[in-house]
Amino acid sequence: MNSIKFPVHDRTTKNSVISTTLNDLSNWSRLSSLWPLLYGTSCCFIEFSSLIGSRFDFDRYGLVPRSSPRQADLILTAGTVTMKMAPSLVRLYEQMPEPKYVIAMGRVQLQGDVQYRFL
Repeated sequence: MNSIKFPVHDRTTKNSVISTTLNDLSNWSRLSSLWPLLYGTSCCFIEFSSLIGSRFDFDRYGLVPRSSPRQADLILTAGTVTMKMAPSLVRLYEQMPEPKYVIAMGRVQLQGDVQYRFL
């Protein structure tokens, strides 16, 4: 008989090779990263937009802003959302793939304060 034996596949060994498809690898890499769509309308977004610049480098943490809702899985809304703007925000939300997340940011958006009376 042949003296060469085939190695037994053991998942606990450190030197093992994992075979997978490119699609599975791509899905795994996107599993834990957020791709935000930035929806800024007023003064709150000016504070937030500094994260996109080179000084704070938003991208190095895996949060790469997207320009299309079909590529994003998170909408970051900063600023006032009026009744006239609500249909466009809903349309953006509906175009996003599952899972979808929305984060409201800023005092005006969370409390409505002074501007609520004038909108």
